[in-house]
Amino acid sequence: MATAAPAKFPTVDKCDSTRREKHTAVADMDGTLLIGRSLFPYFALVAFEAGGILRLLLLLLASPLAALLYHLVSERAGIQVLIFSTFAGMKVADIESVARAVLPKFYTADLHPESWRVFSACGRRVVLTANPRIMVEPTLRDFLGADLVLGTEIAAFRGRATGFVKGGAAGVLVGESKAHALRGALGEDYQPEIGLGDRHTDEPFMALCKEGFMVPPDPEVRPVSADNLPKPVVFHDGRLVQKPTPLTALLTLLWLPVGFPLACLRVAAGSLLPMPLVYHAFTALGVRVTVRGNPPPPSSGGGVLFVCSHRTLLDPIFLSAALGRPVPAVVYSVSRLSELISPIRTVRLSRDRAADAAMIRKLLSEGDLAICPEGTTCREPFLLRFSALFAELTDEIVPVAMVNRMGMFHGTAARGWKGMDPFYFFMNPSPAYEVTFLSKLPAELTCGSGRKSGHEVANYIQRVIAATVSYECTTFTRKDKYRALAGNDGIVAS
Repeated sequence: MATAAPAKFPTVDKCDSTRREKHTAVADMDGTLLIGRSLFPYFALVAFEAGGILRLLLLLLASPLAALLYHLVSERAGIQVLIFSTFAGMKVADIESVARAVLPKFYTADLHPESWRVFSACGRRVVLTANPRIMVEPTLRDFLGADLVLGTEIAAFRGRATGFVKGGAAGVLVGESKAHALRGALGEDYQPEIGLGDRHTDEPFMALCKEGFMVPPDPEVRPVSADNLPKPVVFHDGRLVQKPTPLTALLTLLWLPVGFPLACLRVAAGSLLPMPLVYHAFTALGVRVTVRGNPPPPSSGGGVLFVCSHRTLLDPIFLSAALGRPVPAVVYSVSRLSELISPIRTVRLSRDRAADAAMIRKLLSEGDLAICPEGTTCREPFLLRFSALFAELTDEIVPVAMVNRMGMFHGTAARGWKGMDPFYFFMNPSPAYEVTFLSKLPAELTCGSGRKSGHEVANYIQRVIAATVSYECTTFTRKDKYRALAGNDGIVAS
């Protein structure tokens, strides 16, 4: 159990972080590098994202026992219960995938400012943690610049975690086990300059350092802002929006039997009702739709190309709801289920430039068309690179800025079955979409009349949309996202 900082170690705010470039810092994780002292939320994320609803329920049922053992018997015993409840029988590859794609967003959002000030100032960074190394290493190395991560090693058999740890109870890095692991990794005679901890069980490894500093509990402390992180988390995956504390996890599980039928009802309303009624149906069913700007009227001749920022695969549907008429959309890849329940026509791009250009021209000759030139969604306030193909095919372009808000579930996923994306979005108690129509692109800024290049037009539209919603432009692409989160190119087989 966390205790007040012992007098023999000063608090971390007393540590001078200047001229530390050649020094080594060794830090605990929960309660030290992170503000939160509870391990449960991160185990819950792995349980839900890799194991599903039943695994999260099992962990939630086991958490009271884990808490009793942690506080009344030993930290090791409590952590072992969490590890077994979360990992037993789970594929190691699935754990690694969640650790790489889901956990960095939550870990970096809880970074302690004083600990980070000291830790980031040192040239060599080592983390000692009771957490399973497989869970924390991707975040610590890729986003926080750790050079060495020493954590609890989970046991596995034929690619699946057994729920136990290597080395038995002593394999959970707590107390003397941390000191032993540190000596084994750095050598018996090596003495790190700084040790950071937050509880009495961190004292053994802190005593091996030239200086030790405690991080006292402070409910008023605020985490490091995203702007001050060494590397922004542009891409992340997973369905849960909020960090799942025990109460949040319980409320999520209790909501699911209500939320899924509600989602089905909302999907049915969007799919079956005439488009002029969809906006009002969504409002009646708790889906907030805000329309800004001046939506253009239906075109009499050739169609208008609506160029949208991409937040979920529902973007063209909410665009159509805002216009009060169905607008077909070209898509890079979409699941068969999503095509079946879509109230608008969706046409797949073949990734053959000539064939795609001919198809888009044909669709525009028939009427209005929607396209999301980023090619994939991004959850954070960033816009990915806009493909330039659309700009070369028409001068009738209306940029549209899309913003959505979800309180419980994300409506996109890079891993798993994408057919569930619309259902997860509509399972939120009160999801919201904001559709902002910008001014039609002036003739002098188009490829035809203005003789601009496709890349110039695409970049201009990206900047205009980003400025409207206060997002940041990037050069990342669809492949960058899916290779980072799922290890593939993000193509959904038809």
